[in-house]
Formats: sequence, C-alpha cells, structure tokens
Amino acid sequence: MTDHHLTASPETVHWGWFDARLAPALTIESGDRVVIESVSGGPQNLPPKGTVPPELLDIHARAERRQIGHILTGPVAVAGAEPGDMLEVRILNVAPRMDWGYTACRTLGGALPGEFEAAQIHSEIDIAARTARLPWGTELALAPFFGVMGVAPPPGWGEIPTIQPRAHGGNLDNKELGAGATLYLPVWAEGALFSCGDGHGIQGDGEVCLTAIETGLTGTFEFHLHKGKGWDYPRAETQTHLITMGMHEDLDTAMRDALRRMIDWVSAITDLSRTDAYMLMSLTGDMRITQVVNGEKGSHAMLAKSVLETLPGLKPALSV
Repeated sequence: MTDHHLTASPETVHWGWFDARLAPALTIESGDRVVIESVSGGPQNLPPKGTVPPELLDIHARAERRQIGHILTGPVAVAGAEPGDMLEVRILNVAPRMDWGYTACRTLGGALPGEFEAAQIHSEIDIAARTARLPWGTELALAPFFGVMGVAPPPGWGEIPTIQPRAHGGNLDNKELGAGATLYLPVWAEGALFSCGDGHGIQGDGEVCLTAIETGLTGTFEFHLHKGKGWDYPRAETQTHLITMGMHEDLDTAMRDALRRMIDWVSAITDLSRTDAYMLMSLTGDMRITQVVNGEKGSHAMLAKSVLETLPGLKPALSV
C-alpha cells in the first residue's frame, strides 16, 4: 500500500463535467490510500469574511469551466481497472479545511421552484471543533461528506454535467457516506477515473433548498479494485447498514429501484427468497429520500446489519 496526496489546483480539478476522456491527475495501485483536497464555490459564493484558500482563487482564474456544476478534484486512475470491474472506495476520514461555507437557493431550483427569491448565507466553520455557526446564531455539529463521488461514465455518454447522479455515481448527495462508509462504484472506463468534490459540512435528507453547507473538505480514501464483479449501479455500506440507491427524475421510480436493489442484494447473500426479503424490508428496512434537487432525484434503501446477521445462510456482502 502506498500513500498519495492530491491537492486541488487548476491542473488537478475539472469544473462541471465528467468524461471518460479526462487525463488522470494521479494513477495508483489497488490498495493505495489517497488524501484528496477539495474546494467549493464560484466567485459569487466567496464570503464577506473568512480565509479563502489561494488555490480556489487560482481555480477561478485559470481552470476551464465546461458545464454548470461542481469543482471536482481528480480523476484518480486505478491501474488495471476496466469496464465490468467494481471499485471499492473506503472513506477513512473526512475533515473540513475551510473556515466558512455557503448555502444558497435559486428562484427556479430546489424542491419548491418559483416560491422563493434567490438568496445566500454564509456560515462560520470552527475547523477544530467541527461546528458551524449560522448567521442567526444557531450552532450545528458538522457531519461532513462529499456530495459528489464518482467514476468516469461510459465512454459513449461523452461529456456529462456533474449535476445529475447516474450509474457512475457522481452527485449522490447521500449524507450516510461520511467517514467510515464504503462506496461501491461500477467501473465503466479504463482506469475507473474517480473524482470527488462538492464538500458538505452538514446536509439533511432531501437537500431541499438546493445546497448544503457547501465547503472545502479533505478526504482520506482507500481504493480496492474487484475484477469482473459486474455490478451495474452504486451501492454502499456503513458500519451499521447496507445501502442501495435509485436515481430517476421521478422519485417514486427512484424509490422502487433502490428497494429492488436491496431485495436483490439480500436474497443473493442469504437464503431468503426475494419475497421474504421484500417482507423483511417492510418490517425493518428504511426507505430514505436522498435528494430531490438534482434533476435525477435520489432514494436510498437501508437495512441494518444487526438484522442481516440474523438471516439464514448469510454470506459476505461482496460475495455476489
């Protein structure tokens, strides 16, 4: 295992798009660890006070912006990764690296388009205490995670915006994917080409106004390549739960897809039939709204490992 460090700079970020043709900012071996730094926000999001990282200003001045979307650090290529494989991304640590963050809404964006005028607030972040103070005085404990974590999309998709989450991952906005979680991403292009950004200091399920506390983060990731796994959609696990996901412009469809994927996963790693797994999810599973603001809305299904461990014929979660 080798340790790497990838900073954010005009040479190591791509602003607004995913593309299988992107050149790697770093190439690693399976099993390596990478510390990745991210920044967040355009010139219009800079705070009235706070320390603005010089690399963010440099990115504003020099980085190409191809789509309306997020500033992502990467991509990180994993040697030997090819379509049909699966990339296991262990999220070992996530920490704030900026002493401010912003939250904004747009008139025609968010869960209630047309009901609010565009607005923006800035929060003061205490990096050491891992807290954020809102302008009206409310103090919140941070629960940081990367809103965007994804690999390159299939080459045939060409260049796509970072806004919509899809089968490559991307703008998942899933608050469960903080430190200690593991994200599993299907590989669609040579090298996998993992990128991350859209740092969130804290976010509620739904992300209803369009944004979280948007800020810069430092993440420590460990990457493991699984050859020929054949998974075709992101899934995850935390220390306590299995998580499956669905993304679609229709939230009902996203929910059904996430539920079906959990039923399939449970029936594959236990002796339960799909019917039994369906009933189990009705009793002990949870269906969550991930986000409703990215065009492709998100839902995720969660099943506690404490329940999973009671099921007959249990096999490891990666055995299928």
